[in-house]
Amino acid sequence: MEREPGTSRKYLVTGGAGYIGSVVAAHLLEAGHRVTVLDDLSTGHREGVPAGAEFVEGRVQDAGKILDATFDAVLHFAAFSQVGESVTDPEKYWRNNVGGSVELLAAMREAEVRTLVFSSTAATYGEPAETPITEDTATAPTNPYGASKLAVDHMIGGECAAHGLAAVSLRYFNVAGAYGAYGERHDPESHLIPLVLQVAQGRREAISVFGDDYPTPDGTCVRDYIHVADLAEAHLLALGAATAGEHLVCNLGNGNGFSVREVIETVREVTGHPVPEVVAPRRGGDPAVLVASAERARERLGWVPARPRLADIVADAWDFARRTGGRD
Repeated sequence: MEREPGTSRKYLVTGGAGYIGSVVAAHLLEAGHRVTVLDDLSTGHREGVPAGAEFVEGRVQDAGKILDATFDAVLHFAAFSQVGESVTDPEKYWRNNVGGSVELLAAMREAEVRTLVFSSTAATYGEPAETPITEDTATAPTNPYGASKLAVDHMIGGECAAHGLAAVSLRYFNVAGAYGAYGERHDPESHLIPLVLQVAQGRREAISVFGDDYPTPDGTCVRDYIHVADLAEAHLLALGAATAGEHLVCNLGNGNGFSVREVIETVREVTGHPVPEVVAPRRGGDPAVLVASAERARERLGWVPARPRLADIVADAWDFARRTGGRD
């Protein structure tokens, strides 16, 4: 359904009660758009749904009960994302991430909603031999989570070619930071920055450093971190860049990485608290360096990270962590 440029649009955000989905929903509302959030709250939080958004509790498979021709686009975040769990319970990931996306695309086709922005992942690349990773890097996921996201990317490509869908898939590694009242609250938590902040809060005795003998400047793994607000802005830009019949895939990242020890030291500096660390054996399948090239996103979306400094990312995450638990 066509709208005049600059007018309010209507969007469905699946998984909009989760970490990234809630920040994107907040950005859409701030831009003057109407937002409906669909989330089953299995990993999201009801209080994470921004004020002003309509909330529908349900699975992504329920999108057909909501979508009609009044919606301009769908932003799709509803997915399970724990790598370890995907290895022990792969059917859960195929059923939800892939099966749910099949139902979502069918619902969009039926309602004639022809624009989609998909929250993909750089886990689709597996353990690439080259860095920085570009969109032309071979995809070889090493776990069912990455494989399920890649399957959806292939599915979207077919939908674009066969039915004229306008779609953008955004692939990224490590999202961190917070945006006002919206931040990271996973249970169990597996991401480095919130785990290190838990140590600073006294909620965890020490942070484990899995291997300190990698071929990197300080021996610890290097990863690309992106501020969640920068990520949200990329999703809004992707809505404007989506073209009928094209499946555009863009990596998102800062283009340079930070080591595990750099993250720990930055947390010490930002919080003023000691952060004991314990060196543990390497984890299987952990590449030394994973950094994404975002050149295509710059060229096609006009996206440039506004918050690339690790200290700013950590500071925003720390502010959120202090508001939601632990000591000052």
